[in-house]
Amino acid sequence: MADAVLKAKAERGLSITALICTLNEEESLPHTLPRIPAWVDEVLLVDGHSTDDTVTVAKSLRSDVKILHQPGRGKGDALRHGIEQATGDIIVTLDADGTTDPDDILRFIEPLLRGYDFVKGSRFALSRPVGKPRHRIFGNWVIVTTHNILYRTNYTDLCSGYNAFWKQAIARVDLSGWTDQEEPLLNARVRKAGLKVLEVGHHDQGRTGGQTKQPSWRQGSGAIRTVIRERFRG
Repeated sequence: MADAVLKAKAERGLSITALICTLNEEESLPHTLPRIPAWVDEVLLVDGHSTDDTVTVAKSLRSDVKILHQPGRGKGDALRHGIEQATGDIIVTLDADGTTDPDDILRFIEPLLRGYDFVKGSRFALSRPVGKPRHRIFGNWVIVTTHNILYRTNYTDLCSGYNAFWKQAIARVDLSGWTDQEEPLLNARVRKAGLKVLEVGHHDQGRTGGQTKQPSWRQGSGAIRTVIRERFRG
């Protein structure tokens, strides 16, 4: 698959952006940034006002990394800013904490070359994520089941930060007011925009350093409210 994807990329003159949002991730970046393949044309890091050495560490790990400082707050705001500034024809979003394996990038790009607009990741399609507690697995099931019922989908995960999409296609999606509950909101609006979506599994080895930024109960309840609100939003 790798040879075919890279050949198609070269023949079609496509450029690819790897987009990572950070907030105090100096411990995790060494497990992520150096592993992004050399054939990725742009590595874009959007920092959310980190108070540690995240930016310094990023620059030391990759001389080609492009650093942006998000204008507002929240991962959703950082993602929107990164999408707007990315120069690639294809944008691949990865988490800074090491849970998204850069070796899986080709799995996300290949369906785009076959005609899909948006490829969403699933931490549960291949295997159970490493170190994921049962209450979080149950919470994910509640979130994704709510989405599947309301939006007539058949997803297995709604909160993975691993996604890939054509920049031209994502321009059809409303990214306004996007500050929190980024993945559930993105998936809901992608569905409402009528993009052609494929879910693919990816490996999740768990966070490699630092601490999660939001309690699981708050994250889960917020995701469910977002999914319901967006379904009935005009």
